[in-house]
Amino acid sequence: MNEFKDLPLYSALKKYIQTNRTHFDVPGHKRNPKNLLQKEFFDFKLQELDVSSAKDLDLIGTPKGVIKDASRLMARAFSAGDAYMMLNGTTSGVQNMILSTIKPGEKIILPRNIHKSAINALILSGAVPVYIEPVIDIDFGVAHGVTTEDIKHAISNNRDAKAVLIINPTYYGATSDLIEIANLAHENHMLLLTDEAHGAHFYFNKNLPIGSMTIGADMSAVSLHKTGGSLTQSSIVLSHRRNIDFYHVMKTIDLTQTTSPSYLLLASLDVARYVLEHDGSKLLDDALYIAEYGRKKVNEIDGYYAIGQEIKGNPGVFDIDLSKLSIKVSGIGLTGIEVYDILRDKYNIQVELGDIHTIMAVVSIGDTMEMMDRLIFALKDIKIKYATNKKFTTDFLYSRPIMVVTPREAYYSNKRMVSLDEAVGEISGESVMAYPPGIPIVAPGEKITKEVVAYIEFLKKQDCILTGTDDPTIDTIQVLGS
Repeated sequence: MNEFKDLPLYSALKKYIQTNRTHFDVPGHKRNPKNLLQKEFFDFKLQELDVSSAKDLDLIGTPKGVIKDASRLMARAFSAGDAYMMLNGTTSGVQNMILSTIKPGEKIILPRNIHKSAINALILSGAVPVYIEPVIDIDFGVAHGVTTEDIKHAISNNRDAKAVLIINPTYYGATSDLIEIANLAHENHMLLLTDEAHGAHFYFNKNLPIGSMTIGADMSAVSLHKTGGSLTQSSIVLSHRRNIDFYHVMKTIDLTQTTSPSYLLLASLDVARYVLEHDGSKLLDDALYIAEYGRKKVNEIDGYYAIGQEIKGNPGVFDIDLSKLSIKVSGIGLTGIEVYDILRDKYNIQVELGDIHTIMAVVSIGDTMEMMDRLIFALKDIKIKYATNKKFTTDFLYSRPIMVVTPREAYYSNKRMVSLDEAVGEISGESVMAYPPGIPIVAPGEKITKEVVAYIEFLKKQDCILTGTDDPTIDTIQVLGS
């Protein structure tokens, strides 16, 4: 039997594991648990924990026993009124958060650099987006948070909106002024929802930005697997009952949640919560120390620059998560996408993201100083061996498409396929996004501009992973019309 032919996925996974790669991506545990309880959990054999629902293990759809108890403890740990276990990641969490609070035709105010899960939630729910432009950091070519002034403006022009959704933090670690935004939303009888896919650790260390539930956000979707140490795909939704109907949320989740839950994932949430409550502050202090060491060493290498505390207070950066190591690499004449690939292919190091100007490494509770030293050595060596004098224009980064029809209207409209270079001026019928981070370059219902096309073509030349379209080559794209 040709193993790679007849077992393609399993064979690839085994080969991937055997590379012994150094990981600065998610999941946060990095397969390197430092806490004894987490180590015990990871040492179980897979088949021992893969069981079906039983009376003494409770039912996820109507929890009355141990899942209910675990959910209560989860809510307490995250300063929330209620917690809901999610087994399809924070993608499902964000979608259920929106589905349970916004009815078809109602408005929701949200930043345009939102993850595709929120765009898809707009399709599922029929909610009408009021997009706010995030602050663009031109030096780094990345989007940060939104300003309080822009939130005020959006609220004053959309008094009938039902909710404001904020990313806490953005992919690169920036946070907005949540306390002020919560006050604005509630004063105007709107809910505050937060996407905390990258913010699970905020609740367990005083040197990190604040978690949204501690300051009165109404709901949050949180990826424990990204920075909290649970297994990939396990997540939670949090809420306060002041403005949220617990039973309605449960019914909404039950529409999409599996009836055959993985107790491996559920138990990993329980273990991760316990570890964060009892050991998280120390583990996260260690992670912050490693990240700061890396930041200092990177900034000693000419041509690189790792952003840090100095950007706190800039527009769109009320606070910054310093466990994320965002490094501008274009100063050595390479894109972040190129450095991402070189690190993986030549140095066996996997970072979380390669963008046009930057790479980003997630430093979390599973990382060590030895791992960071490997990354620093690799970056020094890359500069010596691969640096160029290449310059590239990225003006297309700073132009956002305009929504013409809602994502739901676009999704259900008649569509036709056109070549990408003929699509300028047309209304997109599908999303196009680089993954990671999964933020749409253009979303369904938005007008395709020449800048959008230039951005997509640039990413194609960089051999970036592009998703969301029927055509995997993205030589063509769906637009509205017969």
